[in-house]
Amino acid sequence: MHHLHKQRKYHSQSSQYSSSLKTRVATMTGGGFTGGNDKEFEAKITPIIIISCIMAATGGLMFGYDVGVSGGVVSMRAFLEKFFPKVLRGEELGSESNYCKYDNQGLQLFTSSLYLAGLSVTFLASYTTRILGRRLTMLIAGFFFIGGVAFNAAAQNLPMLIFGRILLGCGIGFANQAVPVFLSEIAPSRIRGALNILFQLDITLGILFANLVNYFTNKINGGWGWRVSLGMGGIPALLLTLGAYLVVDTPNSLIQRGHLEQGKIVLTKIRGTDNVDPEFFELVEATRVAKQVKHPFRNILRRNNRPQLVIAIALQVFQQFTGINAIMFYAPVLFNTLGFKHDTALYSAVITGAINVVSTIVSIYSVDKLGRRGLLLEAGVQMFLSQMVIAIVLGIKVKDHSEELSKGYAALVVVMVCIFVSAFAWSWGPLGWLIPSEIFPLETRSAGQSVTVCVNFLFTFVIAQAFLSMLCNFKFGIFFFFSGWILIMSAFVLFLVPETKNVPIEEMTERVWKQHWLWKRFVEDEKVEDGNDPSRNENVN
Repeated sequence: MHHLHKQRKYHSQSSQYSSSLKTRVATMTGGGFTGGNDKEFEAKITPIIIISCIMAATGGLMFGYDVGVSGGVVSMRAFLEKFFPKVLRGEELGSESNYCKYDNQGLQLFTSSLYLAGLSVTFLASYTTRILGRRLTMLIAGFFFIGGVAFNAAAQNLPMLIFGRILLGCGIGFANQAVPVFLSEIAPSRIRGALNILFQLDITLGILFANLVNYFTNKINGGWGWRVSLGMGGIPALLLTLGAYLVVDTPNSLIQRGHLEQGKIVLTKIRGTDNVDPEFFELVEATRVAKQVKHPFRNILRRNNRPQLVIAIALQVFQQFTGINAIMFYAPVLFNTLGFKHDTALYSAVITGAINVVSTIVSIYSVDKLGRRGLLLEAGVQMFLSQMVIAIVLGIKVKDHSEELSKGYAALVVVMVCIFVSAFAWSWGPLGWLIPSEIFPLETRSAGQSVTVCVNFLFTFVIAQAFLSMLCNFKFGIFFFFSGWILIMSAFVLFLVPETKNVPIEEMTERVWKQHWLWKRFVEDEKVEDGNDPSRNENVN
């Protein structure tokens, strides 16, 4: 009874505190907090911010490892003997075209099942992110990862192998839902881009780590090196799980779930100052607005949310149609197909992985200085030219059967692949996750991130499942195909993607969407469209 009395007393105090906050917010803002000024909230770069972001971003490490390890493993002889003997026989007989050596739907399913599973759990992950918080969702992801690694490393047959990949995909679905939102919400606005890109940096580190592991495990005698490669994914899986235990949840999430006092305590701690009232009041008001929205997925379709939705979806589609995942998934297979010897193919994949990491670090230092648009547009030019050169070299020098590239042309292809990867790594890679995580208002942020992850996984699955068949049918023309998409996406950025650097996350409507030549028509029409529905009118910034 004493415990129950204390609990009631706490809830009563919490309710009074909430009421007091609402009164203070209303007094400060004349009944509705708009936050439309250009002043940044006071915030120091505290150790807890850096540590929390590093630990949360290990979800990207697991994602990257899963992306990188599959390409090397499927080119290992022992792995093919056990699970895909038909592919191995075709390779040994030399009966297939250079471009068709690995064209096998089962082999492609090994890679793509990961993303199909991630796609399937996206909306459940959106619910847990909103109701249970960002931190607990990352913890769930960690447990899925550990289970997936265990099944893959111990796989005795193809169904067991695919089931392990499905568990890993579920982990990626939860991690990719929670981690980018966590990083955007916890970071001060002036370094939000850099800290959010830690997620992408960890993806690139995971890919590099996987390529290095594959290079060495391929030399293990006895045919069990592939088990080591798949089992080493347990390291980033454990890091994410441990990190999710240790980090604090974001103030946005705590306040959204009714923990106002705890939210203010955490905000004070992560900002390193007691002067957090302006930011805290804005978060409280954003939460009040968000709670008016009972159906976030229905709300996200409304006219005033259309700019964010269109850009988030387009960035995910375009990110996959740069061709990057085709290269990163199948880098060793691709280099083998182009005539590289096996060890050389794995070594080339390691080089591209290292370029990926270095270029992502460049993005961390430049994204909050040069801005999002500048990086995307510059990279578009660089990726287009490199893919055109690759297509021309392969078109002239690689025929359907048995011919291999000379050392000079092979080196040129590797250089062009590295130039392409570097451009992607400081632009479309990190910004494809950063921009959607920062542009949605709180009431649709979880739903928006869910749509982002869903679309990303859908098109990643499509590319992963189709790439080897596309390579077989398009041959060198596949690079012309991707370069054409790069032209389209660069035009989209030029005309329709506004700059969001250094804008506080809760002020995007006033300072970004209402200033854009096209999108302001959708946001300014909100009151007219909403009519006399009072619950909707409250959603206006």
